[in-house]
Amino acid sequence: MMNTDTEAQATIDTLSQTRDRLMTEIRKGIIGQDEVIEQLLVTLLARGHCLLTGIPGLGKTLLVKTLSQCLSLGFKRIQFTPDLMPADVVGSEVVDEDPATGKRSFRFSPGPIFSQVVLADEINRTPPKTQAALLEAMEERQVTVAGETRPLEAPFFVLATQNPIELEGTYPLPEAQLDRFLLNPVIKYLSQEDEARMVGETTGLDRELPQPVLTGEEIEGLQRLTRQVPAPEQVISYAVRLVAASRPESDSCDEWLKPRIKWGAGSRGSQALILAAKARALLDGRPNASREDVREIAKSALRHRILPSFLAESEGLRSDDLIDFLIEKVPS
Repeated sequence: MMNTDTEAQATIDTLSQTRDRLMTEIRKGIIGQDEVIEQLLVTLLARGHCLLTGIPGLGKTLLVKTLSQCLSLGFKRIQFTPDLMPADVVGSEVVDEDPATGKRSFRFSPGPIFSQVVLADEINRTPPKTQAALLEAMEERQVTVAGETRPLEAPFFVLATQNPIELEGTYPLPEAQLDRFLLNPVIKYLSQEDEARMVGETTGLDRELPQPVLTGEEIEGLQRLTRQVPAPEQVISYAVRLVAASRPESDSCDEWLKPRIKWGAGSRGSQALILAAKARALLDGRPNASREDVREIAKSALRHRILPSFLAESEGLRSDDLIDFLIEKVPS
C-alpha cells in the first residue's frame, strides 16, 4: 500500500501522464480502437496476457506491433501455421561439432518465446500440440526443454490474435489455454469518420513511427503498483458473485441461464476481474477499484471463460449476451 495520500495521488498523476504519452504514440500507428487499446494497457499493468479477436483487415497485428514499439522491450512475432512445431516456439538443443577435434557438444538454441513481448499471430491456425507449448511460458514465465528449466526475462507479455469467422484449417484453443489469457478484447469495425481518416493517412507518405515511452523496469514498477491498488471487500464480493452465477451447477445461477451455459468461469475469472479492475482504475486516475470497473471489464474478462450450450447457440446467443444477462441479474 502507498504510504500517504499525497504520495498516492502523485503516483497516479504521473501514471496519468504516462498513459497520455502512450496513447499519443500508439495513435501514430493506430486510428480509433481506443477501448481495445485501453484493454491492452490494462493487461500490461495487470501482468497478464491478451487474446485479441477480430475478423481479417481490422489491424489486430498492427495494433500489437505498434504497442510493442512504444515499449523498450524485446519483441518477437510468431506466425502460427499448421506445420509449426513446439521446438519452433520454445527452441531446441542442437549439436555443435568442433572442426579441429571432432568433439560434439549440445547447445540450446532459444526460440522466439525468449522475448519480452511475443506476438502469437493467428494462434488458432496451429495444432494443439504447438499451442500447448505456450502454456508453461504464460503461466510460469519459464520454459522447460530437455529437462532443463529456463526463466523468461521479465516483463513477459503474450499478445495473441485469432480470426473468429474462418474455421477451415483452424484449431480452436482449448479451455485450459483460453483461461490463461487475462482479457479477450474484440476488435470491431471503425466508424466511418475514423475509417476515412485511416485510409487517408495510410495511403499517403510514410507516417511518423511511434517512440518508446516505457522501459521494462518502469513496467515492472507499474505492475507492482497495480497489485497495491485497494479493492474494497464489496467489490471483490461482487466479482466473485458474478463469476459464481455463471456456473450452471451453482445455486446462485439463474434458472433461465442454467440450460444456456455449458461451462462457467473458474476462479481465474474472479482474479481477472479484480486485477483488471485495479489496472483500469489506475489508468483512469483513481486510487481504488470499483464495481463499475468490474462491470466495464466483465465481457473482456469472461467471454472466453463462459461456454454457451447448444440451446444458447440454437437461440443465437453468444457469451456476450449471457454476460449481459449476468450483469443485469447479479446485484452489485
